Amino acid sequence: MKLGIIGLDCSHAVEFSRMLNDPADREHIPGYRVTAAWPGRISKDFDMSRDRMESFTGQVSRLGVKLCGGIEEVMEQVDAVFLEQVDARLREEQLKRILPFGKPVFVDKPLALSADSARRICRLARQWDCPVMSASSIRYSQGWQAALDQCRGEVEAVDVYGPMPLTPTQPGYFWYGVHMAEMLYEALGPGCQWVQARRQGDQHLITAGWQGGRLVSIRGMGPQYPDFGGALMAQGRRYCADTGRDTRGYYACLLERILKMFESGQSPVSWEQMLETTCFLEAASRSMNSGDTIWL
Repeated sequence: MKLGIIGLDCSHAVEFSRMLNDPADREHIPGYRVTAAWPGRISKDFDMSRDRMESFTGQVSRLGVKLCGGIEEVMEQVDAVFLEQVDARLREEQLKRILPFGKPVFVDKPLALSADSARRICRLARQWDCPVMSASSIRYSQGWQAALDQCRGEVEAVDVYGPMPLTPTQPGYFWYGVHMAEMLYEALGPGCQWVQARRQGDQHLITAGWQGGRLVSIRGMGPQYPDFGGALMAQGRRYCADTGRDTRGYYACLLERILKMFESGQSPVSWEQMLETTCFLEAASRSMNSGDTIWL
């Protein structure tokens, strides 16, 4: 299967290209190859785009990927595509050009920076009958999936943690809060009713209520705490995970799910869940700024 990448200012573009194109990579997946890519537009006001585009583009090119002059040139040459542009402000604009091709699309997190934008993207995908998946790699991390597999009965509560850097161009919790929000949604599915967020310095505490009287929490920490993890409570027992203890990289775990979606045309994450995750992040960001409890 021939695959394309739109946006080369994201580390995922390099990692996915390496795992698919380099047989010597320890997590190489045969049968797929990234054949075409467009670097995308540099966001000059966003250091993660401005300072990395040249280096990452060179790394992808050296893995045998053809560099193209635009989205349409990539889409004409591939069977499916990764949308990896690091600046999510460009999502909707780029997807308007990608979705009409009707080829499976993986949209790196976050899907959008507002609930309204996510809904418009959903309508476009349905209009063009285009399979779309958007997910954080932490959702499918080895330890979190193992903890979920061990649960017996319905999950009654979830507490997750991880680094929570903020950046002005990706407002509120859309930049890193999405990782932990997706851990919650992988465990519970849709059903969030309210969200409340508090911040003190570089620490964040987000609490939320789910259908069925379940309470969840996200604890965001500073850069001295780089790993993600959490605990699931079910049937009187607690099941824990910490990505720092995983023996398999979470990029490889995510890539495996993406490739299955490319083959089947069926996303493991429903539109209902992708849209509600965006609503959750928007509500939590509003709560952080206002101090109010936000009802979904």
